[in-house]
Amino acid sequence: MNPNFDAIGQEFVRHYYNVFDDKMKRETIAAMYHPTEALLTFEGQQFQGVAAIQDKMKAIPLDNMIRQCTTIDCQPTVDGGVLVTVIGQLKNNAENDKVMGFTQTFVLKPGNGSFFIHHDIFRLALHNC
Repeated sequence: MNPNFDAIGQEFVRHYYNVFDDKMKRETIAAMYHPTEALLTFEGQQFQGVAAIQDKMKAIPLDNMIRQCTTIDCQPTVDGGVLVTVIGQLKNNAENDKVMGFTQTFVLKPGNGSFFIHHDIFRLALHNC
């Protein structure tokens, strides 16, 4: 297990959202994923591989969103990777827009002297009761 798992996870989250939240850079985020094996589940929709993930990233309508991360929890995996769970809030710049909670979980795997995203699950925390 990687003893630096928390620092790796924290830095990854900072970098990931800096790229993701920049509309001009968002589609380049696909380079952080494993080219063929990466899996993304976004609001229940499944995408596999960089091409499919890149297409999805281009289509996400978050251009006017402000993100705030509430917690970032990290755990080491037995293969030297890192499991990262982020809980936070999204808010549109619109004056009357409601804050939406979200959770996102990543499995980072080591490779080529760095880490890549192997699994990514994103879900808005909406209650349908």
